[in-house]
Amino acid sequence: MGEDTDATPTLNHHGFLPDHNYVTEADIISTVEFNHTGELLATGDKGGRVVIFQREPESQTEPFSQGEYNVYSTFQSHEPEFDYLKSLEIEEKINKIRWLPQQNAAHFLLSTNDKTVKLWKVSERDKRPEGYNLKDEEGRIKDLSTVTSLQVPVLKPVDLMVEVSPRRVFANAHTYHINSISVNSDYETYMSADDLRINLWHLDITDRSFNIVDIKPANMEDLTEVITAAEFHPHHCNLFVYSSSKGTLRLCDMREAALCDKHSKLFEEPEDPSAHSFFSEIISSVSDVKFSHSGRYLLTRDYLTAKVWDLNMESKPLETYQVHDYLRSKLCSLYENDCIFDKFECAWNGSDSVIMTGAYNNFFRMFDRNTKRDVTLEASRESSKPRAVLKPRRVCAAGGKRRKDDISVDSLDFTKKILHTAWHPTENIIAIAATNNLYIFQDKLSSEMH
Repeated sequence: MGEDTDATPTLNHHGFLPDHNYVTEADIISTVEFNHTGELLATGDKGGRVVIFQREPESQTEPFSQGEYNVYSTFQSHEPEFDYLKSLEIEEKINKIRWLPQQNAAHFLLSTNDKTVKLWKVSERDKRPEGYNLKDEEGRIKDLSTVTSLQVPVLKPVDLMVEVSPRRVFANAHTYHINSISVNSDYETYMSADDLRINLWHLDITDRSFNIVDIKPANMEDLTEVITAAEFHPHHCNLFVYSSSKGTLRLCDMREAALCDKHSKLFEEPEDPSAHSFFSEIISSVSDVKFSHSGRYLLTRDYLTAKVWDLNMESKPLETYQVHDYLRSKLCSLYENDCIFDKFECAWNGSDSVIMTGAYNNFFRMFDRNTKRDVTLEASRESSKPRAVLKPRRVCAAGGKRRKDDISVDSLDFTKKILHTAWHPTENIIAIAATNNLYIFQDKLSSEMH
């Protein structure tokens, strides 16, 4: 994997060639998500903006060339707010974006910041009605005494316009910061999760939601864990999973009770007492959880590893992949610079056979579940040139033998981190967010991974 990989030119978050020397906080990408067909790709940033990229149709002159992704629409999803009751600023940063399956010509997506979820409609318009009887060209109502004849209004073609409009605003339901939203397989409901509670919403009802998980203790001094991520099962609308800062996963069934405080299954790996350290609890916190497309497996990411769990086996993960085990000796300095609290996401490929997750130094990792081979790749300006080949990279642990092109763990740049990744639902196309740059690799993955 990786020897036969094409890349489209890198774009910054707004589709312009990136300025690598200057990055504003607002331009840093905070979420990446393909829609259900993979034709659209949405990114959100810390400035509250959403940028949608659309895949261009395949070229007629080059029938085997894959369409590149170009900017389709950009809009301001959230604005900074201030909670006067709590004297707290509410950031505009987009925490998550989730697409709804397409039902008609328009597209719908949910976006959320720390407190408010919004439903957006994205539609195209290439015709404009003209020739009204009661309105003039500017849309003003005519004096009826001047109307002496009737005409049939006609639709005139105009340049294509992409219109984005807010359809619903789901607010005032979360005391703590929202970390996850997930659309249910019934396509009528979705859930939003914060540090201590999970709420269930109907997509048509904005003034009320149902609390389905509440782990807040009566006395906050007794608080031992928080919810870190949550997701609905892809096929069974009654099942969902949520992860915690203690490294556990809880599978819940909404048929059992209205309040799912009692989980159906608890997935937890017993800790090895000999490996316990001051950092054990921090690095075991689950930062992301994703159901496989089949619904049979769960993929989780903690600080050092990615794990695949079988829904039928709660006692231990089916597979454990070391993402960057060479950092074990660096945990002290990573704690001091707060990198140890970074929240890396993970992704499945369309067939659930390969998983992907990010690392530092703009590296990202892929693991083939069948061959057990893995590869480290780099999202960089060089690797994103047209027809460029993604070369596997290798990090050498401190004190280890170095080969040509190896990178020492001491020279890794911890300010360059790949936290957000997405995989096309059916093809080998991946989207990698690196600070303010979006890399889209149109990946023809070879059968072998180096």
